[in-house]
Amino acid sequence: MPVTQWDGRPHWDARWDGRPERFRPPPGVVLLAPVIISLLVQVPAAIGIAVWMRVGWADGLAQVALAAIGPLALLASRRYPGPTVAFVSAAALADLLLTPDVGPPYVALAFAIVLAVARGAMLWAVVSIVVAWVAGIVLGAVVGLDWHPFRIALTTVLLAACFGIGAFVRVRRERAAEFRAEAVRRRQTAEQRERVRIARELHDVIGHALSQINVQASVGLHLMDRDPEQARTALGSIKETSKSALEEVRSVLGVIRNEGDAPLAPQAELAELPRLVAGVRSPGFDAELVDRLDGEVPGRAVQFAAYRIAQEALTNVVRHAGASRAIVVVERLGDDELLLTVDDDGTGVHGSPEGSGILGMRERAALLGGSVEVGPSPRGGTRVTARLPWGATP
Repeated sequence: MPVTQWDGRPHWDARWDGRPERFRPPPGVVLLAPVIISLLVQVPAAIGIAVWMRVGWADGLAQVALAAIGPLALLASRRYPGPTVAFVSAAALADLLLTPDVGPPYVALAFAIVLAVARGAMLWAVVSIVVAWVAGIVLGAVVGLDWHPFRIALTTVLLAACFGIGAFVRVRRERAAEFRAEAVRRRQTAEQRERVRIARELHDVIGHALSQINVQASVGLHLMDRDPEQARTALGSIKETSKSALEEVRSVLGVIRNEGDAPLAPQAELAELPRLVAGVRSPGFDAELVDRLDGEVPGRAVQFAAYRIAQEALTNVVRHAGASRAIVVVERLGDDELLLTVDDDGTGVHGSPEGSGILGMRERAALLGGSVEVGPSPRGGTRVTARLPWGATP
């Protein structure tokens, strides 16, 4: 199990597919490790040198204080990396000029440079180090320090290496931030696509079911006294339609709750079109299916999309067209295209704005590389034409 950070995130960068990318140390470790390492290197050495060289208490305390003040200043590097590197540079310069010319290097300065560059305070670091280095060379000559050229060159190379390490860390951090942002964008895009898909499914299932229930309920009320048997049939149709819609809605909600991959209701196929067409018939409205596929069927994804498009088109006819007849035709064009047309003799489109149902039909077709066109029908109403690649997969 991953250790959790103070903000609840695990200490690694996760790929967008959930696999760990790289370990990330806790913020406390990043903050305290340079301080502790610098103290352990500089303070014991300062104490040992003061005892070995038998300096007085005042000089010894000053030497130890200079060795400790730089590492402790690193505690402010997270919030103030620029001023921190300037302060540590000044402390390192004082340690160089005021203490014996023996002992370990001022390690806190290396950490200050790396942290400042990594956190974007490059200008602070450059100015601080250049000023301190020039001042050290000039003032060292004034106080009589012997600067060997090799020592100057080696120190310059080491300082430059600190800048290089800081730049490398900064680039890695920027790339990691970009990677995480891209992972978030991908996850949000996937979630948005899933929300749109679920909304489209619920719209098609509930809209069609309520439309059928409304039609059959109207028939039942109209025939309740004159033809009780037909009214009973209408009520039976309402019961069957509501049961089927409830199962489909439960399937969609089951996906949302991650209750399993297997749906409660099977995905609709072209073989279900006769039942779909029969379900929208009423005393004042007739629907007909013309199947020209001769037993050939496309892939499941294409069948499901075609069924949903036909379902939404018939729902729109029943609810909005004021038609008395609709014809659904399915056929294969050539070897690579399924053609679905739904014609009615209703009021027609007449420049009406497209609603979410038509948008959903277009999205279903577009996901498979197909298209949906809505226009006037030769029968006087509206024609919905869907063209779907025969072997398309989602």
